[in-house]
Amino acid sequence: MLKRTSPILFAVIAFIVGLNLRPILASVGPLFSVLQREAGLTATQFSLLTTLPVAMMGLAALCGPWLLARVGAVRGIMIGLFILLVACLLRGLSASLVSLMGTALLGGASIGTIQALMPALIKKEYSQTASTVMSLFSTGIMAGAAVAAASAEPLFSWLTLKPALAMAGLLALLALMLWLTLVTRSQSENTARETVTLSSSRTGLLLLFFGVGTGAYTLVLAWLPPLYIQAGWSARSSGYMLAWLTLTEVVAGFVVSALIGKFPDRRAPLITVLLLLLAGLLCLVFAPGTTPVLSTLLLGTGIGALFPLSLIVTFDHARTPAQAGKLLSKVQGGGYMIAALMPLIAGIVRDSAVSLTSAWLVMSAGVILLIVIALKFKPVGEAQVR
Repeated sequence: MLKRTSPILFAVIAFIVGLNLRPILASVGPLFSVLQREAGLTATQFSLLTTLPVAMMGLAALCGPWLLARVGAVRGIMIGLFILLVACLLRGLSASLVSLMGTALLGGASIGTIQALMPALIKKEYSQTASTVMSLFSTGIMAGAAVAAASAEPLFSWLTLKPALAMAGLLALLALMLWLTLVTRSQSENTARETVTLSSSRTGLLLLFFGVGTGAYTLVLAWLPPLYIQAGWSARSSGYMLAWLTLTEVVAGFVVSALIGKFPDRRAPLITVLLLLLAGLLCLVFAPGTTPVLSTLLLGTGIGALFPLSLIVTFDHARTPAQAGKLLSKVQGGGYMIAALMPLIAGIVRDSAVSLTSAWLVMSAGVILLIVIALKFKPVGEAQVR
């Protein structure tokens, strides 16, 4: 069902699709005070606007093999983009608690579907450039977060809350229209039914690594703007700071795309970016809200490089497109379930009138765990795949 497309053109379209996979999450952080005032959200309820879609992303990812076999990657991504468009438009109709939670669930399910199916499609159609295309796709995800964070408060000031939340639908519509140009009825997808032959212990390590690493991303995405607002920043300034952090992530993602081929042993880049991430988290622990430039550079570089590296390391363990889809669905499914807990824990901490420092400390301990796990990721060989 995929027309013959040059790798460059497909990479561009995949990047644009990726742009759509975070605005529904990233746009709420800078609007924390607005959502508290206009929707009456508590900190815990606010955290659910990140926790619910991330959890649904995990559930949808677990359904990836079933979707791949029954619907196919190309058609499934098309359906996911359509559902995401609907979720964005529904936020333009109502910003009540029920509506916000419902669209968070709907958006998360569509995002998880796309994220589960895209790797299998890349592995199948562009196996020679799979790592680069996958890096660009994941970099597009982070770029979308940057655009959403920077534009959230200005759009609210210009359009009010509901239209501002719905504006992400324009980007979803563009991606859907571009994706439709790839679809053809002249072919049918033939997805082999294969089992993932990776050992369960290795799969568990990959799942835990992706989950804890993504937990750092979701925690920062949801709670960094409120941290700066609490420190006396305006909502717009806090949104810009999150956007700069996310742009740093984008640059780091592009660097990974350009250089990853030079590192068949992924451990050196993994440990480097984890140390940068740990340093950024410690800035938030010991100097919350007072070292914005340093913490932004450290967190942005660490998270931005870690996200595509986590996917690539998982990707390395798959020998075929079917294995790529099934393995990534397991890793992302369980991983996003873990990642969904961090914003929720931070929200509960905030409602308990306890400093967010404890959440940053827990995440710092998680990064130390990731460093230990990363040391086990030797280049994939026959000994690891049974």
